[in-house]
Amino acid sequence: MKNISFILAFCIVLGVSAQVKKPKEKPVFTEVSNKDIVQSVFPEAAKVEKLNDLWYRVLDGQNKVLGFALSSSNACEEVKGYHAKTPVMIVTNKAFEIKKTALLSYWETKGHVRKLQKKGFFDLWNGKTLSAAKTVKLDAYTGATITAKAVGRNVNFLLKNGIKKLPQN
Repeated sequence: MKNISFILAFCIVLGVSAQVKKPKEKPVFTEVSNKDIVQSVFPEAAKVEKLNDLWYRVLDGQNKVLGFALSSSNACEEVKGYHAKTPVMIVTNKAFEIKKTALLSYWETKGHVRKLQKKGFFDLWNGKTLSAAKTVKLDAYTGATITAKAVGRNVNFLLKNGIKKLPQN
């Protein structure tokens, strides 16, 4: 009888502990500098010049064009990640090949963004032309699916609309 009581008590404790979940990580505001993103690709960048509602020209100190950048910060207000909007910047060279895709300032959990970074999610578009990047298929990113889908929607918006408004070199 003692064995049965012990086993029963053990099963109850085990069942209760299995149901105790870790508290959810809270979203935090992460401020990302547009300048830092651009200079991570073009360290000699001195100025970013707005061309239209999506495109920016990246210039060095002598006003020589280094490349371009697309931003969804004012265009995709309705695209929400885990907590809030997930604006994206795409940096390209002068031939419009993607050099970097990055989140701009956002409200997401650090863990979700870190998972995507570790899995190379933001690198999926690198080295591709804007047209070729439109064919990138997003896999499921367990634990960060909502964030990944939101970033993907921002990127797809920029690719689709950015091609229509390509700046002149």
